[in-house]
Amino acid sequence: VPFAGWSLPLHYGQGHLQSHLHTRRRCSLFDVSHMPQTRVFGRDRVRFMESLVVGDIAELKPGQGTLTLLTNERGGIVDDLIVTNTSEDHLYVVSNAGCADKDLAIMRGRAAELQATGGDVHLEVLDNALLALQGPSMAQVLQAGLSDDLAKLSFMNSITTTVFGVPGCRVTRCGYTGEDGVEISVPAGRAVELAERLLGVPEVWPAGLAARDSLRLEAGLCLYGNDIDETTTPAEAGLLWTLGKRRRAAMDFPGAAIIMAQVKEKPKRKRVGLTGLGLLVPAHLPVSPCPRVPVSPGTVTSGCPSPSLGKNIAMGYVETAHSRAGTALTVEVRKKQHPALVTKMPFVPTQYYMAK
Repeated sequence: VPFAGWSLPLHYGQGHLQSHLHTRRRCSLFDVSHMPQTRVFGRDRVRFMESLVVGDIAELKPGQGTLTLLTNERGGIVDDLIVTNTSEDHLYVVSNAGCADKDLAIMRGRAAELQATGGDVHLEVLDNALLALQGPSMAQVLQAGLSDDLAKLSFMNSITTTVFGVPGCRVTRCGYTGEDGVEISVPAGRAVELAERLLGVPEVWPAGLAARDSLRLEAGLCLYGNDIDETTTPAEAGLLWTLGKRRRAAMDFPGAAIIMAQVKEKPKRKRVGLTGLGLLVPAHLPVSPCPRVPVSPGTVTSGCPSPSLGKNIAMGYVETAHSRAGTALTVEVRKKQHPALVTKMPFVPTQYYMAK
């Protein structure tokens, strides 16, 4: 199917349900090479990055990364990024394919502004492929091809290493499924070789876009363009944890005045999880309190049948007054009202690995 200018597989023959459950129980390989990868060099690279995002990039230790938000002056989310402070004197940034052009334009524009005033920063767009190995048996599968000890690599940390004989790979312990997993940035010319080596392990199945979407929804993770966009603030999206403490105090990121005002006063709407009884929940359906009132207080932004739970799940935005877990709502599907319940996320417990 078309996705952000790329042609991506929904599945590889096993079917969506089987692929999803295999990832939860074993291990799957996702080709996520559509996600842009950028390196930021120069002595002012941290100052450059912090002029664009809400996170405390300066506090990241070598090899440590964080999810952060690129915001605009209205407090809206331009994109969500993973920024890693590498051990090789640069920042490594992974962003969303649908935002590639606007992100790069913003980053290049800001870099030019800093350079014009004597700042030292420059960008390099990588042509590496990106492979995501996800699931409870990931570590067992990958360790066989590494000399490094994966037990020492915690969630949101990365190393540069050789993977199954392919040198120069960046292995980051993260992913988009809620399971223990890694994303492997691999030189494009050897990506097929590495993928075939991993898929040669019977434990590993290839997985496509369908499983990726249902897995991330069960984990309560946002899809840019659906659940967050430039009209959504971090406070509304439940992503205030991405704001660094120092950054909150300094209020030196785009849209800081609007975002911090929402921290104090609470936003008018919030992102919530929803579960329904026998209800198929496509995206962008109206949500109302139960019993229904004339004012429509929300919209579903993502929804699907949960393969792990055997019931329908969704996320969306409702008025803050109706956002408490356990609140009964109705979702309008084809002009009929169906019951839904505000539910804590993640819907399925996450299994992120923290080294002891």
